[in-house]
Amino acid sequence: MIERYSLPEMAEIFSDESKFRRYLEIELLATAAHSELGVVPREHAQTCRDRAPVVDAKFVAEVSERERVTDHDVAAFVDVVQQHIGMPASAWIHHGLTSSDVVDTAWCWMLRDAAVLIDRALVDFYESLVNLANKHRSTAMIGRTHGVHAEPTTFGAKVALWALQVRRDRERLAAATKRIAVCKLSGAVGTYSNIDPEVERRVGAALDLVPVPATQVIARDRHAEYLWACASIGTTIETIAIELRHLQRTEVNEVREGFGAGQKGSSAMPHKRNPISSETLTGLSRVLRANLQVGLQDVALWHERDISHSSAERIVLPDSSLLVYYVLRRATKLVTNLEVDSGQMLRNLDLLHGVVFSQPVLLLLVSSGMSRDEAYRLVQELSAKAISTKTNFKRLLSSDDRVKLSSQKLDEAFDLNIALKRSQVVFDALSSDNS
Repeated sequence: MIERYSLPEMAEIFSDESKFRRYLEIELLATAAHSELGVVPREHAQTCRDRAPVVDAKFVAEVSERERVTDHDVAAFVDVVQQHIGMPASAWIHHGLTSSDVVDTAWCWMLRDAAVLIDRALVDFYESLVNLANKHRSTAMIGRTHGVHAEPTTFGAKVALWALQVRRDRERLAAATKRIAVCKLSGAVGTYSNIDPEVERRVGAALDLVPVPATQVIARDRHAEYLWACASIGTTIETIAIELRHLQRTEVNEVREGFGAGQKGSSAMPHKRNPISSETLTGLSRVLRANLQVGLQDVALWHERDISHSSAERIVLPDSSLLVYYVLRRATKLVTNLEVDSGQMLRNLDLLHGVVFSQPVLLLLVSSGMSRDEAYRLVQELSAKAISTKTNFKRLLSSDDRVKLSSQKLDEAFDLNIALKRSQVVFDALSSDNS
């Protein structure tokens, strides 16, 4: 992942030093478990722990140098570790294991830790949405369908629905985290032919990972589910970002992204104030979905294993983790600093001279005895006239002899408070566990 979208706390999880520290801990835990089962002399297992190398930039460079000889990264890692520990104890490092035991367990460990960070960011984003929704519970605005004015809604209700979707994303992430927080130390083709299953159990317990049956590799549907959770979060954020981009258009101008002191919207046009965060989030969500496609294609492997998934995972698993964490932090900042123009929302709501109240008028006419089709055609005709002549829709209704409604009934049909009286229902869901 390019540095621009890498936040340090997530980048650290996937650094080479962090990866090799995890490899080393898995090897040491496995050696210790072997010693507890009487396979490895206890003093040798203790020597491995005592003489284990410090994993730093120098160590990473040593492994890289050794890989030029072995052309195998895990073999190079094992060679370097054994050189640091020294014989005879070092001979027990990687005993009974295959590369995927170490690599797959480390991947799951990294992704589990990444998911913890993502969940924290999800909570912060969710809370920022809930705060914005509550602040604008009663901020009336026009609801739009097909990009066209429909009926009144509130900005708070819109944001509350976003929050509920983020809550569902947390549930999806939790399920994916459970599925990925596993380990496998069952040797070549996964039959435990040269390693006791108790070693796997003990290493898993130490790392808080659940041992699972596997071939030589952990099944990749687990990793695909993790990538799906990341892509789903990105798509939720894109949903919000696209809406905010539309609402920031000059002709709409209902919300605006925060604009910092000294910020420039355009290198050429000083007046510009662009929705750059929303556009960035939209673009990055595409990458998250594209990475999911790679993850799904990685599920189908030859026989008990191949490495067609390996090269792709080195890119998509860290990148999706880094990206989803970045977009969550960026989206939280966007929502927290969002400027909402409630006055402009009201002006836009009345832009079509009241025709957005056409449905309550239609229903009142039906209640007065008119057939639905007759009432619909009448309201449709007068709505079109209101728009084309820029005339108040309510006034046209009042002056038309075909409309047999009292002024009180018409007032009720055009009462914004009545139109929005049940818009708070979404907040009931927000305050409950049912999303």
